[in-house]
Amino acid sequence: QLQPVESGGGLVQPGGSLRLSCTASGFTLDDYAIGWFRQAPGKEREGVLCISRENGFANYADSVKGRFTVTRDRAKNAVYLQMNNLKPEDTAVYYCVATRIAFGVCVLRPLSDIWGQGTQVTGSS
Repeated sequence: QLQPVESGGGLVQPGGSLRLSCTASGFTLDDYAIGWFRQAPGKEREGVLCISRENGFANYADSVKGRFTVTRDRAKNAVYLQMNNLKPEDTAVYYCVATRIAFGVCVLRPLSDIWGQGTQVTGSS
């Protein structure tokens, strides 16, 4: 069962930065395209960004382009979400999951409907 674990959430002031971690045990994240999704209170879960498996190509939601980036650390079996210039509307529970791919590139669609507990990010002064 592909069940990554998210960590690193917290309270951050608008304009601040935060880095979330996605780690796994029992399987290798590098074998999958990995995406970050988020769900704000009262809203549908939405895709934030994803990183492809082989070429490292990333796709971003328009709302985070230029502010969020994603990287892999193969040695640590981890994927990181770096969030800069955080806004109050970034407040949500963030999840990492394996994503589908199209023509070798990740897309913002989860591979399954199994979600972890996520990590809470709150952008507030």
